Amino acid sequence: MKKYAIIVAGGKGLRMGTEVPKQFLPIGGKPVLMRTLEAFHAYDAAMDLIVVLPVDQQAYWDGLCHDQGFAVPHRVADGGATRFHSVRNGLALVGDDGLVAVHDGVRPFVAREVIEACFREADLRGAVVPVTDVVETVRRVTPEGSVTVNRADYKLVQTPQVFRTALLKRAYRQPYSERFTDDASVVEAMGVSVALVPGNRENIKITTPFDIRVAEALTGCSI
Repeated sequence: MKKYAIIVAGGKGLRMGTEVPKQFLPIGGKPVLMRTLEAFHAYDAAMDLIVVLPVDQQAYWDGLCHDQGFAVPHRVADGGATRFHSVRNGLALVGDDGLVAVHDGVRPFVAREVIEACFREADLRGAVVPVTDVVETVRRVTPEGSVTVNRADYKLVQTPQVFRTALLKRAYRQPYSERFTDDASVVEAMGVSVALVPGNRENIKITTPFDIRVAEALTGCSI
C-alpha cells in the first residue's frame, strides 16, 4: 500500500528565543528537519515525503539542503494560517488510496518501531496515534483550587498520527474549528474512533532551549 508522510514544519522559533525557526536549528551539526525526514526515509525509502513550510521559509530550506548536500527525496507544500490549513495543503499532494502519516517536523527522534506500528495499525483500523504513559502526578484545576486525578486515565499524544488517506482527506474537508488540536481530533469530529499504539519517550517535540540540550544529548553530542 502506498505510504505518505506529511511533515509539518511551520514553527517561528518564538519560544526558542531565536530568529532561526526551530525546525532549522542544528542538532549535532544537522538541522532538526533533516533528521526528521531521515527517520522516515530510513523506515521506507519508497515513502512519499511532503514537507509543509511557510512560503517565506522555503528559499532558506532550499539553501540548507544545497549546503548540506541533503539528498532525501521530498516535495514541499505551502504552509497555511494554522496547522489545520497546513495539513490540508499537504494532503492536496496525497493520493486517495494508501496510508498517510502526519508528523511534527521538530520530532526527529521518533523510533522506527513506532513508525512501523502506526502504519501497521492504521492499515487495520483506519486511524492511529502513538502515546506514552503519564509518569508524573497530575492535578486538575477547579474553581475551588485543584485536585489530583488518576494519571492512568491519561496518555501523552505524539506523532506520527497515521490514517487511511481517503479518511483523512474527508476529515479535512470539514470547516476549521479551534477544537482541532491535532489530526486525531479532526477525524474524531466525524465520529471515527482512533486507535492507540505505544510511542517512544525520546520522541520529544523540540520547542524550547532546554529541548535543544536534550536533543544534543540524544544524538550523543556535547552540549
